[in-house]
Amino acid sequence: MSGSNSWSRRDVLKSSLALAGMGATGLFPAAASALGSLKLGVSDITVISDGNLMLPLSFAFPDVSQDELVALLKAEGQPTDALLPDCNITVLHRGDRVVMFDVGAGPNFMPSAGKLMDNLDAAGVSPDEVTDIVFTHAHPDHLWGLIDDFDELIFADARYHMNRIEWEYWQAEDTLEKTPDARKSFVVGARNRMAFLEDRIELFDYDAEVVPGVEAVDTAGHTPGHTSFMIHDGSNGALVVGDAITNVAVSLIHPEWPSGSDQDAEKGIATRKMLLDRLAADGSRIIGFHMPHPGLGVIERAGPAYRFVVAG
Repeated sequence: MSGSNSWSRRDVLKSSLALAGMGATGLFPAAASALGSLKLGVSDITVISDGNLMLPLSFAFPDVSQDELVALLKAEGQPTDALLPDCNITVLHRGDRVVMFDVGAGPNFMPSAGKLMDNLDAAGVSPDEVTDIVFTHAHPDHLWGLIDDFDELIFADARYHMNRIEWEYWQAEDTLEKTPDARKSFVVGARNRMAFLEDRIELFDYDAEVVPGVEAVDTAGHTPGHTSFMIHDGSNGALVVGDAITNVAVSLIHPEWPSGSDQDAEKGIATRKMLLDRLAADGSRIIGFHMPHPGLGVIERAGPAYRFVVAG
């Protein structure tokens, strides 16, 4: 996740370590299960936990009144010391394809995240059987789990897919120069991992069928080429949201509040409103990367706002 405020990865990491030292009771409740599942036509979808992030409120929503933010979180039964978004990795089983959406944070981003490999094993999914990796975007909690501690690709036999705009943004010569110092490590980290994909990556455009039955949906704003994915199976559909919606309380009750993790805050707001309107109207299931694990549900209208309703 990357924003324009002054928090650096080091600041966030230091804060998360301090918060972790406060203990897990109450502040960091353990997930009831590291897995979730959904049957969609002939497709089987498994949602696997990569753990969670620990984000200071002033990092996540720097341009929002902190008193107002705390009041909202308290009213919604959310922790008020920090935001603790879950990280939910979607795995689609269809025919002979095993498609994973994003690869998690890996071991070196944040101590509370990077749990994917243990939970993959618990789900009975071997890295060797993953045929396709599809990226929503290239922020650390979605990309940095690409390689292991020995700098080897974990999913060595997979085909890799990323939005063309997203790939070109992180590779552009002037991206590092234009990025605030506090975020330069995110650019360097993305490039280091993308270097492993140079001869493997398959770039796609919005509205393309990335793999059979999976459509690329334009949800730019969080990053320049951020993409959500509609999984189609007959008359059924489920949207892999990525980070177009990042908080179960704030994003739905105040979608107009700028997010510190959106690289283009105004575009992020417009995308969020568009997406929530669409989802509330058509009733599609969603799989939210940062929704409460496993992130399976639907979006409904709630007066002028929205709500997330858990639904398998």
